[in-house]
Amino acid sequence: MSEDLWAGFDQLTPEDVTGPAWDAPIPLTTRPDLPAFPGDALPEWLGAMVAAVAEETQTPADLAGCLALSVLATAAGGRAVVCVRGRWREPVNLYIAVALDPGNRKSAVFSLMTEPLLVVERLLVEQSASVRAEAETTAKLAKAAADKAAAKAANAEPAARDQLTADAIALAQAAEEIRVPAKPQLVADDVTPENLATLLTEQEGRISVLSPEGGIFDIIAGRYSGAPNMEIFLKGHAGDMVRVNRQGRDAQHVEHPAVTMGLAVQPEVLESIGQIKGADGRGLLARFLYAQPESLVGRRNLTPNLIPVEVAEAYAQRLGGLAMGMAGWTDPALLTLSPEADAVLLAYQKVTEARIGKGGPLAPIVKWASKRDGAVARIAGLLHLASHPDQAWQRPIDAPTMAAATMLGDYFTAHAHHVFDAMGADPAQEAAHTVLTHIQDTRITGFTKRELFRGLPRGDFPAIADLDPALALLEEHGWIRQQPQPPRAGRGRPPSPRYDAHPRLSRTA
Repeated sequence: MSEDLWAGFDQLTPEDVTGPAWDAPIPLTTRPDLPAFPGDALPEWLGAMVAAVAEETQTPADLAGCLALSVLATAAGGRAVVCVRGRWREPVNLYIAVALDPGNRKSAVFSLMTEPLLVVERLLVEQSASVRAEAETTAKLAKAAADKAAAKAANAEPAARDQLTADAIALAQAAEEIRVPAKPQLVADDVTPENLATLLTEQEGRISVLSPEGGIFDIIAGRYSGAPNMEIFLKGHAGDMVRVNRQGRDAQHVEHPAVTMGLAVQPEVLESIGQIKGADGRGLLARFLYAQPESLVGRRNLTPNLIPVEVAEAYAQRLGGLAMGMAGWTDPALLTLSPEADAVLLAYQKVTEARIGKGGPLAPIVKWASKRDGAVARIAGLLHLASHPDQAWQRPIDAPTMAAATMLGDYFTAHAHHVFDAMGADPAQEAAHTVLTHIQDTRITGFTKRELFRGLPRGDFPAIADLDPALALLEEHGWIRQQPQPPRAGRGRPPSPRYDAHPRLSRTA
């Protein structure tokens, strides 16, 4: 709702008043002022790309900034672990969801930010082509030899059958043990939980889901299975062992799966995922870092500065180099904290602990807040890798890097408050906003319930009775008022209720 809608309500003039005087209406729940993405917290080469992408695409820096963390997690997820303190370990994969309305060029930003990863993926496929071809040929020959030996044993004389059978069994076992490497893959789009488990097995325990849509939430909610299926997503964030059963093969274990998710969704999707059965109780919602920036649509610069060539090249080189360098790791790189960095994180933990208790400012999002210190440690590891891609495991994470991670932690905390508030909001709030916007845009000063229903989208209000909660809320807040019903004449259908709209709605349209 535009701010000028609220202006001047204490200056009603006589011509504004029809019937009883109008009081100033009570605002519906309004969007709080949320912090902008702290681009200064990123390494220079990454922050420059975020700012340049935001400028060229005329999108909030939050979108490119959150994707910057997602692509870092894609490059390093499953290949590095932050050793925080004692036995406390944090992998560096992240779940991030950014909410933006349609028309905000989410796909364009995704393309710009993820292109270096796709280039690395193609290079890895090319480099592994000969190894995969050799393994495929060897597997085919071994299978053919085993089949031939089995046929020979089956047709052998009884005296020689035992030895030939033993030979055939040995060849069959040898053929079964040959594994053909899968094509390397860093990024997947919306995948089913079953496919995700298979990808984790094939990709040595790591995979990233990056998408400018929120279809993955529909899949988690049970689009194909009919029931919520989030086990792999829970374990893929925490790094808990996954057992994968594949038809025709023995069960396989992924000891420390690392799933990264970077999603851009419509705000309504974030509100709806809170309704997924078990999503809150089992901790799926608490695993995501949320951002809901304000759209720039309607006030964008139509002739923006383009991304400088040197900025794009530095981004591609640094991100691609990190992804290629980490791709070869089997045992994860261990990232430690300097004493100063540990002190910064410990101070942040004390703040968290003091605020999550009953009555504290983080108590309403206690499940999410209980994981934010770990998320800060993960982000610190990613920032450290981005700053020292060739030697990050040889030097500890320093205090400035940890301080930058806490800045991002505070940013995501503010946005998490807003998102969880929206998840738990009264559905009538959104419907009331829709009706109020329609009244303002059409400048109607009076209407019947039936006339209003005809002018609203059927997708939002399938039946005329669906208007009742919104109308009641708007009347309660003083935006509209129902006229007295005229005496009923005859036995016909009663007239549709008629409402007056607050005069300022037509004046500020």
